[in-house]
Amino acid sequence: MDIQLVTEGLEFPEGPIAMADGSIILTEIKGQRLTRVTPDGKKEVLVDTGGGPNGAAIGPDGAIYITNNGGAFEWLDTQGLCIPGPTPPSHVGGSIQRFDPKSGKLTTLYEACDGKRLVGPNDLVFDKQGGIWFTDHGCSTPEGRKFGGVYYAKTDGSHISRQRDHLISPNGVGLSPDESVVYVADTQLARLWAFDVAGPGELGPPPGFAPGRVICNLQGFNYLDSLAVEAGGKVCVATIINGGITAFDPDGSTEHFAFPDLLCTNICFGGADMMDAWVTASSTGKLYKCRWPRPGLRLRFNA
Repeated sequence: MDIQLVTEGLEFPEGPIAMADGSIILTEIKGQRLTRVTPDGKKEVLVDTGGGPNGAAIGPDGAIYITNNGGAFEWLDTQGLCIPGPTPPSHVGGSIQRFDPKSGKLTTLYEACDGKRLVGPNDLVFDKQGGIWFTDHGCSTPEGRKFGGVYYAKTDGSHISRQRDHLISPNGVGLSPDESVVYVADTQLARLWAFDVAGPGELGPPPGFAPGRVICNLQGFNYLDSLAVEAGGKVCVATIINGGITAFDPDGSTEHFAFPDLLCTNICFGGADMMDAWVTASSTGKLYKCRWPRPGLRLRFNA
């Protein structure tokens, strides 16, 4: 695979969005900002978000919605790599934010669900109804982890519901092409979950004792991060330690594409044929572009 370096000097990039004009809008978690990267590699800060902006997506109104973990990581310099560390004592929780590119206004939509503070919102995807499926990654504590969950919310701030709770470390989230399945990558389990959708914004009952269906557990020591779905239904998950992108088929088989960073955190698709792919290489602060062997799934909304 021919990999092209688009830009570098980013502060732990994540949440890439392939825009219609060829630019990429992404988050910089350590930098606490939303940034546009042009095809020639130039960078423009769109807004300072505070906290820890992680996932980002265009909504039905053309605004950019951000899952902000609230600053859930301390940052470690390990052999010249930027590595997310423990949750600092100052962390109180995260939020869902909305950024209007036209006005430049940043607002907070949600900080809690049913009176329980969101811990560390991580990734999001819009369905055809214009609602938001998002994950809460949880966070670390000196005694162990605060568990995460899977949520659904409306963009007008009127509704948020917790659809699965007590998940170890839910991270990337995506929808199958027919939107009958919500896929969630669990970081620490190196597991891709599938949750069947019962209706708009509602997951079906879990199968037995498990919270969802297991697509695959990666062997050995790996972590999973954020993801994007291919048009044919494969789920492309950024892989940590075994740095790159792992494509999971719904039948459980996998294919790995290596990238030069131990902490690849996300992938997005774009271009006229949806076969251009951009990958965030976070520990080295780089954004790469390549031609993917198959087209990605076109998201419901873009700008």
